[in-house]
Amino acid sequence: MSAEAGWKPLQRPARRRLGTSAFSRLALSHVLGVGGDTLVTMALAGSLFFSISPDGARGRVALYLLLTMAPFAVVAPLIGPALDRSRGGRRATIVFGAAARSLVCLSMAEHLQGLWLFPEAFVVLVLSKAHLVSKSALVPTTVTHDGELVEANSRLAVLAVAAGFVAAAPGAVVLKLGFLGAPWVMRLAAVAFALCALAGLRIARPEARSVPRGVEARAEAELHGASIRLSVTGMAVLRLVVGFLTFLIAFEFRRTGAPTWWYGLAVGASLVGSFVGAVVAPPLRRMVTEERILLGSLLLVGLVGFVAARNGGRPAVAVLALAVGVAASAGKQAFDSIVQRDAPDAVRGRTFARFETRFQVVWVVGAFLPVVVAIPLTTGMDLIAVAGTAAFVSYVGGLVATRRHPGLSIPELGRPGP
Repeated sequence: MSAEAGWKPLQRPARRRLGTSAFSRLALSHVLGVGGDTLVTMALAGSLFFSISPDGARGRVALYLLLTMAPFAVVAPLIGPALDRSRGGRRATIVFGAAARSLVCLSMAEHLQGLWLFPEAFVVLVLSKAHLVSKSALVPTTVTHDGELVEANSRLAVLAVAAGFVAAAPGAVVLKLGFLGAPWVMRLAAVAFALCALAGLRIARPEARSVPRGVEARAEAELHGASIRLSVTGMAVLRLVVGFLTFLIAFEFRRTGAPTWWYGLAVGASLVGSFVGAVVAPPLRRMVTEERILLGSLLLVGLVGFVAARNGGRPAVAVLALAVGVAASAGKQAFDSIVQRDAPDAVRGRTFARFETRFQVVWVVGAFLPVVVAIPLTTGMDLIAVAGTAAFVSYVGGLVATRRHPGLSIPELGRPGP
C-alpha cells in the first residue's frame, strides 16, 4: 500500500517526560526554593541573626516577633500589586527573586558574623515571601478546574515538607564538618536558589497583558464577597492559635523545668500534623467543599483544645500540637483554594500578599500573649478551645446568613463540586 493511500510506518507511543506539565514545573521551582530556605535557616541558626531564642528575655523575643512582620510590610504594598500588572509578573518574580537570593546568599556566607547579615537576611526574607505569594497566585494556571485546587495546593505542601527534610540532610552534614560549617551551608543555599531560578524559566509563560484600572477596581470590590470574607476570618483564627501555642509551650516548658526533648516532641507533633493535614485535604475535598474543610479544622481545634485542657499535662500539649498542625495545614489548603477559586485573576497576587500580611500579624499577636504574660498551660489550652469554637460558630452563622441572601451565596456546603 502506498503512502498516498494513507499508510504510515508504526511509531512508538509518545512518552510524557517528567516535568513537562504546568504543575510539575511550578512544583519543581517551589521545591528548590523551599530547599534553599531550609539551608538558609540552618546556616543562620547559630549566627547573630537567630541568636534570639525562647530561653532569652521576653523583650528580646518580642523584638524578634516584630522582625518577622517586617518582610510583609514590603511584600503587601509593593510587590503584591506588581505581580498583577501583567500575567508574566508572577513568573518573573519567581525567576528573578530566586536569582537575587542566590547572589545574596553568596554575600551572606562572608558576613555571618558581621552587621551586613541583618539587611541581607531581610532581603532574603522579603524575596522568600514574594516567592510564596507568586506560587499561590500561579496555582490556578496549572489545573483544569476549581475542584483540583485543594489537591494541587496539598501536593505542593507535601512536596515542600519533603524538600525541607531532603535539604536538611546535607546541610546538617556540612554543619558538622568544622572546616566547612555555616558559610558553606549558605553557599549550598545559593546553589539551590540558582537551580530554582532555572526551573522557574520553564514555568509556562502566560500571555502578557496589562490590567485596566477599571478592571482592577471591580476586581477589588469582588474580594468582599462572603466566601472570601468568612474564610479569611476562619484562617486568621487558626494562624493566631499556631502562634499562641508555639510560644505558650516554649515559655511554660522552660518555666516549669521540662526537659528539652518535651519541647522537641511538641514541635515534632506539630510538623507531623502539618504533613497529615496536607495529605488528607484532597480526599476531604472530594467529599465536601473547601468551606467545610475549614469549618472542620476550626471544630477540631475547639474539641481537642477542650479535651486537652481537661486532661492537662505535657502529653496533652503534644496531642494538641498535633491537632493544631493538622487543622492549620488542612485549613490553609482550603483557604488558598477558596481565594484561587473566587478572587479575580486581576488582583490575585496582591490578594495573597494582603492576606498573608494579615495572617502574619495575627500570628504575632497570638505569639505575643504568652511572651508578655505568663499563662499556665491549662489556661492556654482553654483559650485555644474557646477561640476555635467561637470561630466555628461564627463561620456557621455567616454561612447560614449567605444562604438567606442569594446575592451573597457561595457553593452549597454539602456539595464538593467538580
